[in-house]
Amino acid sequence: MKRCDCCGNTYDKAFEITMEDKTYTFDSFECAIHRLAPSCDHCGCRILGHGTESGGETFCCAHCAKQKGFEGAVDRDPADAGAQPSSV
Repeated sequence: MKRCDCCGNTYDKAFEITMEDKTYTFDSFECAIHRLAPSCDHCGCRILGHGTESGGETFCCAHCAKQKGFEGAVDRDPADAGAQPSSV
């Protein structure tokens, strides 16, 4: 059994993630997120989606980017406001 690089738990269903030529072992997505996901430079939350980048900083959303002075940040095109995703 492999040992989780985050919490140290040994687990028979551990998995590996390779990032920037380094391989990590985790026992849960929670540990993988804790160790590898970037943090928002404004509020500190872990960024699980795409986030947004401005001025070399990473943010979880446009609101946080704006709070740090990046007024042009948007989460989506305002022209798409109210649009519903098409069904598959």
